[in-house]
Amino acid sequence: MMQLRTLPAQTVFFLGLCLSGRRGLASAPELKEQPKKIAVIGAGIGGTATAYFLRQEFGPTVKIDVFEAGTVGGRLATEKIGNAEYEIGGSVIHPLNLHMKHFVDRLGLSLRKDVPGKMAVFDGEQLIFEESDWFIVNFLRMLWRYGFNFIRMQMWVETLLDKFMRIYQYQQYGYSFSSVEKLFHAMGGDDFVLLANKTVGEVMVDAGFSQNFLNDIVIPINRVNYGQSVRINGFVGAVSLSAVDSGLWAVDNGNKRVCSGLLYHSKAELIPAQVTSITPKLRPIRSGKSGTVSVYEMNYIGESGSAHSLYDIVIIATPLHQDLSQIAFPGFSPPIPSYFPGRYQQIVTTLVHGVLNTSFLGVTTDSSQFWVSDILTKENKELIFNSLSSVDPVHIPDNYVHLPASVKKVWKLFSGQPLSEAQLGQVFLSWDTVRERKWLAYPKYSPPHQRPPFLLHDRLYYLNPIEWAASAMEMSALSAKNVALLAHHRWHGLESKIDQEDLRTRLRSEL
Repeated sequence: MMQLRTLPAQTVFFLGLCLSGRRGLASAPELKEQPKKIAVIGAGIGGTATAYFLRQEFGPTVKIDVFEAGTVGGRLATEKIGNAEYEIGGSVIHPLNLHMKHFVDRLGLSLRKDVPGKMAVFDGEQLIFEESDWFIVNFLRMLWRYGFNFIRMQMWVETLLDKFMRIYQYQQYGYSFSSVEKLFHAMGGDDFVLLANKTVGEVMVDAGFSQNFLNDIVIPINRVNYGQSVRINGFVGAVSLSAVDSGLWAVDNGNKRVCSGLLYHSKAELIPAQVTSITPKLRPIRSGKSGTVSVYEMNYIGESGSAHSLYDIVIIATPLHQDLSQIAFPGFSPPIPSYFPGRYQQIVTTLVHGVLNTSFLGVTTDSSQFWVSDILTKENKELIFNSLSSVDPVHIPDNYVHLPASVKKVWKLFSGQPLSEAQLGQVFLSWDTVRERKWLAYPKYSPPHQRPPFLLHDRLYYLNPIEWAASAMEMSALSAKNVALLAHHRWHGLESKIDQEDLRTRLRSEL
């Protein structure tokens, strides 16, 4: 595979700013008293990153409670097979994901050792493309089949990433946004907003990419990353295509360690409970002054039964969508729905410790010579899986190498539905262990989509609208930083830090 590229100087500068923990060059204004209690609902990467950034913004005195009915990590999870663990949720991180880089550095975690592999594309009968060990061979094969489409795709993604990187500078200077549309407009203007509201197929065809290239390359990449085709929006399509970039990485011993580390570092209290409702309340001001202050009553069911608590600020970091939301919002005006329009896509992750049946892939050579590690698929109703990959453990021991398909090892399949024993028998000659996990993993994209705002009520915030632009670990981290800033600025009346236009020109003049 390609080597990790060197980050441009501008990006390194932004990263340095992110790591500094200070915003801007001007002195901070006088702020009113900090809130006493903040609740975060959800302990996945979004919720734990929110707790971390809230601690940065509001300081050491505020009490932060994180509610989680399941396990810390959410959609970042591992499964044990034999003596090793394997990623069964979010698996890879892009080299330009600066918040995730910062988390790993701040928490003292290590990157997982890279194990090079090879990719192929399967059409249901045979492999229509198989990656070589030699870069020049891969380049010539791509050039022969698709002309300069692949190079143009990389340039297109790079152009979008350059605009995307602006958000780190905006956040470093403390700017926040009340909606995904305003955040996107700040990054890339009307073109970026339009990108999130058209399908990636429409965007790429309009840009001159061939339909053959979309069918053979773009669709297989989207199927492995989002279980969907070119009908996803243009922005999430670009995020998906960026995953073919060099330098993708993961955290040693599991990406979920970032979540537990952020939770510990935030000094938040984890409350293992299911939140059932959030209600606005008024309570007397405790300082002896006359009047009332608005708070939120959270009702939840925990280990000791039903309970409730009052909070100054509440941040919801779990999807409010059908099949996922169990939270009611009585007493709000205007009313807040228990779930917003749109559904999440079911993806079934199946880990199999077995011997691959390479003839199922149309491979005629001996399986001991088959070294492909990632098999992507074209759109085909007859196919029983979206992708098939040889997976490495979350900790790579010394002298670890990929094994050929003739040897029993762990494979990961993504599919829309659970795989029967008969279906597994088509793909594998033999197996001894199967682990299955059903996920409502990411939104079912069908642009244009009306995304909810980050602000649901006066001091009630929602993290997950960003997922309807693109679902990824870094997108959740970016949203966490944005919502923490938004909550801080609205609490202290810093309206000049919210939804500002032309930030690029403004910050360029400040620098």
